[in-house]
Amino acid sequence: MELKTVCVFCGSRPGARPEFLAAAKALGEELARRKLTLIYGGASVGLMGAVADATLAGGGRAVGVLPVSLQQREIGHVGLHELHLVNSMHERKALMVKRADAFIALPGGFGTFDELFEVITWGQLGLHTKPIGLLDVGGYFQPLVSMVLRGVEDGFIPEAQARPYAVSASVTELMDRLAAGPTMQVTEKWIRRTDET
Repeated sequence: MELKTVCVFCGSRPGARPEFLAAAKALGEELARRKLTLIYGGASVGLMGAVADATLAGGGRAVGVLPVSLQQREIGHVGLHELHLVNSMHERKALMVKRADAFIALPGGFGTFDELFEVITWGQLGLHTKPIGLLDVGGYFQPLVSMVLRGVEDGFIPEAQARPYAVSASVTELMDRLAAGPTMQVTEKWIRRTDET
């Protein structure tokens, strides 16, 4: 599978550990090195700004999507090749998904989790087959991975979809795994009716 664009979900804050910022910069540098366009939330602050700045500094292309209501709070990045201002978070996510060939989540808060779980859900429903990756900086995503496995154990997530994403602490390894193709197996009938007679 040939990747041309990668959507990155991450925090608009830098986080409490220096390795979070270092990972965002390393990801931006790798995107530029591979000549992949960054699609992201359009901010100039936090991990969002760091990944965009590193992509641009490496000669890469960066495209932002930012709701008008967040333009002041998240401080829209003025150095991007494209900055799309949209009316809602729903429009933001829809446009980022449309423009992306793959998705990577860096550490972040509720917004990052929301974006990640939405693309996972859309993949589960067969609405896309784009690969998804977690850049597991300092084990940040391990509790989430455990939670998903608990969902499988308790019968809420199909076993075939227990690992809907690639997980790695290495930027290059994660990028290689996403380039290899889809990370989720879509089953024909993922909801089994219990009331069939």
